[in-house]
Amino acid sequence: MTSVLIESRPALDPELAALVTAQQRELAEAGAGTGKIFEPHDDVEYLIGVVNSRAVACAAWQALEEGVAELLRMYVRPAFRGRGLARQMIVAVEEEALAMGRPVIRLETGVYLPAAIALYQSSGYRQIPAFGGYVGKSSSVCFEKKLPALVQ
Repeated sequence: MTSVLIESRPALDPELAALVTAQQRELAEAGAGTGKIFEPHDDVEYLIGVVNSRAVACAAWQALEEGVAELLRMYVRPAFRGRGLARQMIVAVEEEALAMGRPVIRLETGVYLPAAIALYQSSGYRQIPAFGGYVGKSSSVCFEKKLPALVQ
């Protein structure tokens, strides 16, 4: 497993934008992209994974209803896959969301991304019915994980 430094970054961070642009390009090449460019949001917490001073991974989370957060923007550059970075990014998001009183994490991914689905399932996420804006989208599959509550 590669050691990664995980940093919080602002929505307008250029390294974050480069990672999300690469993610969107990869999705488009798979025939699944929305064609939208990255639209940063102030109500989303963005994380960057840095290896040897290079931003190589990203993830984000956004508060949903009380006690719930959505995991967003999971991406690892292809050359850095298979090293455990995605799993480390998931844990960082889970820790941040839990610290903010959100012990339930939900996410959406595409049915055309079997590696992502396998990653989430092996990380303890279970499939749930579509939620929010994903309801009715046949290309979406949604997952949820309930984290152990922090002892006060």
